[in-house]
Amino acid sequence: MSISLTENAAKHIRKSLDKRGKGIGLRLGVKTSGCSGMAYTLEFADQLEEQDQVFESQDVKVIIDPKSLVYLNGTELDYTREGLNEGFKFNNPNVQNTCGCGESFTV
Repeated sequence: MSISLTENAAKHIRKSLDKRGKGIGLRLGVKTSGCSGMAYTLEFADQLEEQDQVFESQDVKVIIDPKSLVYLNGTELDYTREGLNEGFKFNNPNVQNTCGCGESFTV
């Protein structure tokens, strides 16, 4: 089981955590949503829950609940800027289909 961050993603997360002034890492998960069935969730984590899985990549902790890990195993999280748009990009080898807007996926 693995989750990784690119250098750009890690830099953006560290900068955001520093600006926020607290937090132990980034909580990554999935929820039922969108036209394809599942959507990614991202939030800062201030504490660990008992069953959380913790991965460390580029000196950043990525925290995932066991239910989400099944869908996220092997995912690389990147942070990209394209023109006026910027944001996280999920390189998830488990995805079989995405919706037209790119907001949701199926596995």
